[in-house]
Amino acid sequence: MGDLNSKDYDASHIKVLEWLEPVRMRPWMYIWSTDAKGLHHLVQEIVDNAVDEALAGYCTTITTALNEDGSVTIHDNWRWIPVDKHEKTGKSALETIFTVLHAGGKFDKWAYKISWGLHGVGASVVNALSEWLEVTVYKNGKKYFQRYERGIPKWEIQEMGESDKIGTTVKFKPDATVFETVEFSQSIEVTRMKQSAYLSPGITFNLVNKKTWYKQRFYYEWGIKTRLKNLVGTQQALSSAHHFKIEGKDCLAEIAFEFVNTSNDHILSFVNNIPTIDGGTHVLGFKSALLNIINEVGKEKDKINKKIWEFQYSDVTDGLYAIVTVKIPEPQFEGQTKGKLWNSYVRGEVEKIVYDYLKDYFIHHEDEFDKIFEKIELAARARLAAKFAKETVLRKNILAGWVLPGKLADCARKSKEGTEMYIVEGDSAWGSAKQWRDSNFQAILPLRGKILNTEQAAIQKMMANNEVKALITAIGTWIKDNFDFEGLRYDKIIIMTDADVDGAHIRTLLLTFFFRFMRPLIEHGHVYAACPPIYKFSQGKKEEYVYEEEHTPDMYGFDKEKTEIQRYKGLGEMNPEQLRDTTMNPENRRLNQITVEDAEEADRLFRILMGEDVQSRKHFILTHAKTVKELDI
Repeated sequence: MGDLNSKDYDASHIKVLEWLEPVRMRPWMYIWSTDAKGLHHLVQEIVDNAVDEALAGYCTTITTALNEDGSVTIHDNWRWIPVDKHEKTGKSALETIFTVLHAGGKFDKWAYKISWGLHGVGASVVNALSEWLEVTVYKNGKKYFQRYERGIPKWEIQEMGESDKIGTTVKFKPDATVFETVEFSQSIEVTRMKQSAYLSPGITFNLVNKKTWYKQRFYYEWGIKTRLKNLVGTQQALSSAHHFKIEGKDCLAEIAFEFVNTSNDHILSFVNNIPTIDGGTHVLGFKSALLNIINEVGKEKDKINKKIWEFQYSDVTDGLYAIVTVKIPEPQFEGQTKGKLWNSYVRGEVEKIVYDYLKDYFIHHEDEFDKIFEKIELAARARLAAKFAKETVLRKNILAGWVLPGKLADCARKSKEGTEMYIVEGDSAWGSAKQWRDSNFQAILPLRGKILNTEQAAIQKMMANNEVKALITAIGTWIKDNFDFEGLRYDKIIIMTDADVDGAHIRTLLLTFFFRFMRPLIEHGHVYAACPPIYKFSQGKKEEYVYEEEHTPDMYGFDKEKTEIQRYKGLGEMNPEQLRDTTMNPENRRLNQITVEDAEEADRLFRILMGEDVQSRKHFILTHAKTVKELDI
């Protein structure tokens, strides 16, 4: 495919396939949805273009700013967008990229060997779905500028004078007539920036939120090696932390994994830095190689138990923490969400790469193989025992008595689309939420105190716990290997707890439960945390609900000395109307969508605070004790 020098990158490398008109008519065909997920996808599309350049070796810094007027600015120091005239369109290459579908260097294999994107529609789709978009290109000591409104250029590209900067700045404001919400979530962008930084070692990602004064730099020199270390945390390792990067015929695979002394497993996967939450052929290749090499070497060592015969995927992934990433020229994904890699050849290439690596490693590290084998054999025995126990339970028809909990205040809507279930703590909050909810689409499930700690509880004890049973039956998907999306009864599962220590504890317990037993709910964006206000500032007839701890009255135009400040420690301290208006009304409320990283952090904290590692717990308490501002006893 050859290398492309920045001096040779001009309009001839921009391929034109189709015009832009369909995007505003059917936006969901290009960005999945017009809700918050689709909104944030606009940012990612522009960032993706810069990451393409980073993967090709032409970009080192990418900065994203969430502006006070609701717009977003993305600046990078890549080799610039071409500004000369394109032969086919007669327009500048920049205008072609931002107004024509499937126009971009990524459709020219000589220009890009690999690419984040699938369709090459990113820049033009963002432009089409924005109220306005402005592009500034810094090239050869000059500055070029063009503005678009709802995809239509206001003028041709203009030279704006001299500049010593290099790179491109794209600033756009999403069109409120297209999207259900145009409010960007800082937490979602933080998660995406971290992910991009882990997958692009040596590249700096900056995030600035001008509304909250938040600034953060993300840079990970060791990439997914650091990500794996953070995933495993303080858990006891059974194997070395493996990391390798090997190029196949049409696939570059980078994989990091480690076996841990736990029954949990966690595999993250990516294709050209796109998260594949449903896995795909690259993950199947990794699992197949691991399964085959364990079975093969186990037979050679005469270790395979004749009653078990051969291990299964669930056995070899027991206690496995892994990150599987591949780079391929033309990724194909199953479904609109790009959640599952479809290219069939990738499975074979990844399988060979991993198999050859492990075959050589296990030959020279027999002791480590023996430890891993013992862990896998134990998992196989547990699987067979669980299968027998499940059959026994079903024969006794115990599950037949699992009906919807009587304390669930269900919603009227029959289909799950657009429905919500609030999980609330305490009778007071439950009564207020039930009274002032919109019963058409909002259901309320109360918890009686703190649910069972699932860190060390046996599965039998957990399933006998009334609060856990209520959660499982109300959500409808069942758990673990029997999880089934077809049974999901609500589109959003919203955790609504007090803004105090106890509330945080209950929220962490719930997140740990979802992460361990219903992880697909989190991976597919169905779990949220409600954000009740922390304060109410009042002065005369003026009132303001405040959601950030560090915010002060003067930031809202109040006189500090004359402001009445009300602190909300619990949901029950708000009257029903306030709870509705601030925390439950979709037009005013704030929701934080829970990400896998949020749940991972909750899981990590519980391993420390509720697990068997006393030294880690002691170190955590000593480290963080002085940071506790207020403790409810």
